[in-house]
Amino acid sequence: MKILVTGGTGYIGSHTTVELIRAGHEVEILDNLFNSKIEVLDKIEKITGVKPKFYKVDLLDYPTTLDVLKNAGFEAVIHFAGMKAVGESVEKPLTYYENNIQGTVNLLKAMREAEVKKLVFSSSATVYGDKGADSARLVETMTTGVGVTNPYGWTKAMIEQIIKDVCVADPKFEATILRYFNPVGADKSGLIGEDPNGIPNNLMPIVTKVYQGKIDKLVIYGDDYETEDGSCERDFIHVTDLAKGHLAALEHSCPGVSIYNLGSGKATSVFEIVAAFEKLAGQELPKEIGARRAGDLAVVCANPALAWEKLGWKTELTIEDAIADTLRYLKNLE
Repeated sequence: MKILVTGGTGYIGSHTTVELIRAGHEVEILDNLFNSKIEVLDKIEKITGVKPKFYKVDLLDYPTTLDVLKNAGFEAVIHFAGMKAVGESVEKPLTYYENNIQGTVNLLKAMREAEVKKLVFSSSATVYGDKGADSARLVETMTTGVGVTNPYGWTKAMIEQIIKDVCVADPKFEATILRYFNPVGADKSGLIGEDPNGIPNNLMPIVTKVYQGKIDKLVIYGDDYETEDGSCERDFIHVTDLAKGHLAALEHSCPGVSIYNLGSGKATSVFEIVAAFEKLAGQELPKEIGARRAGDLAVVCANPALAWEKLGWKTELTIEDAIADTLRYLKNLE
């Protein structure tokens, strides 16, 4: 297929682009480079032998977005483009609502005009909100958009609803919504990985920045949760497994909306991640225990059974694989 990947120079977008090319698809990338680097294109070429055509376009620019879609003969769009820092979204809600929601509305309008009928959307487990004890086994049939704790999560919940409404209006439209859990790791080549601008919000990028000496110490927020070791537990998924989930979604696309959790189904604690990183890196990280963060749940984990049943997809790589690939990527950055 000929596929447009929005946000394709970002962390998950670039890894998905690599897997799409490896699988024989023709890929073009649209990105405004707000939180990514143009050099990623050269790295994709180095890994795959193919340099995707690139459009430096912001989805808020509707006329240019429409131009890209109308003239290229795309058969599908995988939509990653958007802002994604939970903490920043609390500080800048209007920026997040404008970029994520209006950008997606513009993309969907352009797809309608260009008669592109297949979409895979990058959503998030944040749409489930606080499910209390049930957060340890989240399933796609649960209510979403209730008790969401930040504007980033609300944008994902609202976009899901917009996509559902588009599918009602156009019975031929095919949309797959993928709810991610905690992506970690890097491509096995070590050429692309996660390198966020500023101070990251997620555990693994913070750990890597402490390892690099860019952050003084790792603060572990709370060691008194009702978990086995007292630290929060999350469902971590290797970014390559996650990328392959998008290929499976494209292959099994059908009219209407399909929704899948992409997670490992296994909860790993903060202490376990840090210990595994220290073991593979061969050094101890400076760290301290801090107070719990508001809104942090003890355990958040996917039930990914539906993706296995319907898409034939499940995770194959381990936390140790993710850390080893991350260390290889960090070595290449030096």
